[in-house]
Amino acid sequence: MLTAEKSVYIIGAGISGLVAAIELEKAGYFPVILEASDSIGGRVKTDDTYGYLLDHGFQVLLTSYPELSRYLDLDALNLKKFKAGAVILEAGGESYAIHDPIRNPLMVFSMAFSNVGTLWDKYKMFALTKRLKEKSIEAIFTSPQSSTLAYLEDFGFSKRIIHNFFKPFFSGIFLEDKLTTSSRMFEFVFKMFGEGHAAIPEKGMGQITKQLFGQLEHTQVRFNTKVSLVENNTIHLDSGNTLTADQIIIATAPGKIIGQENFRYHNVTNLYFTLQQSFIAKPMIGLVPEDKFMINNLVFLTDVSKKYASDGRALLSVSIIKDVKGVENLETLVAEELAALTGIDANYFEHIKTYSIEKALPILTDVKNTAPLQHVKLFDNVFLAGDQLLNGSINAAMTSGRLAAEALMANS
Repeated sequence: MLTAEKSVYIIGAGISGLVAAIELEKAGYFPVILEASDSIGGRVKTDDTYGYLLDHGFQVLLTSYPELSRYLDLDALNLKKFKAGAVILEAGGESYAIHDPIRNPLMVFSMAFSNVGTLWDKYKMFALTKRLKEKSIEAIFTSPQSSTLAYLEDFGFSKRIIHNFFKPFFSGIFLEDKLTTSSRMFEFVFKMFGEGHAAIPEKGMGQITKQLFGQLEHTQVRFNTKVSLVENNTIHLDSGNTLTADQIIIATAPGKIIGQENFRYHNVTNLYFTLQQSFIAKPMIGLVPEDKFMINNLVFLTDVSKKYASDGRALLSVSIIKDVKGVENLETLVAEELAALTGIDANYFEHIKTYSIEKALPILTDVKNTAPLQHVKLFDNVFLAGDQLLNGSINAAMTSGRLAAEALMANS
């Protein structure tokens, strides 16, 4: 049977599903993507709300991700880079910057470095950067695993720098505040920060999935088409209709689709505010190490890309990884925390929108960079994709989509 005659369905129009479709098209397939929502992107979307570009959760693209060169034209995204380092925010309006602690650890961090860590920490940062620069990605993902916290402690970092820098910085990436995430993931992300840049497309993270979608020529996308169950070669839709497929790729958390819930996720609450001007005034992330605050990190996206606001005002993204379900008047309380951290009256923080993202990152105990093709094959005609199969990153989402397509073609 010719590939164009085979009915191939992909469930989910996120990064994994779009990459799978790109690979299948190269081989002559005409896949159909079933998407439950009304738009592409999955977890990587950008809304235009009142002239502000609002990403679904604070996200960045690490330019050193290996898979990017396969699928993205980074120049066309017009990436805007973050300045390496972070601004530490404390109660009472106190703040100080750590400049370039990963990319150039021998640089004098700042006159206030002693508030963040010790001179020994500075040396250990240099030693860690050097070690991971020389360590291959393959070696990272085959190393013994511990928690990130245990890894940092065993490496010799002080409690001070773990509390002031590593915990709030990597909690914002891993979306958990105990640093229980695998040390493999920490090494990988640390290496990616050291070798490249954190950046966002000029017009929002959603431009990434739009660019992927724009590469498709023979793929049909059916929006508002939710799948309830996959049985052999039959796809059951919430509408009650069924579809028969020769091959199926499940490019979303399979969960109920295969009749079982087997993945847990970290969640995040992301709030957007607008101000007359930024109180950071540089393209850097702000970290809040004190546990008494709900806020974990914040960033003025307009300090990175002016296109995030059409009216010239400053757009502030605030991330909370603590459980705030059921908290009344959350936006008001967060504005009050911002006032306590900056000395700016809470009334000046004009709330735009809040995103409660329940499935932001998969909780994984065994993180991987790749997998044998047989490991993404669920049944004879059903294949899996999604970052939950490897590790929680855009790079892994792309890798898994490619692997699923390769496994499907190898099985044809």
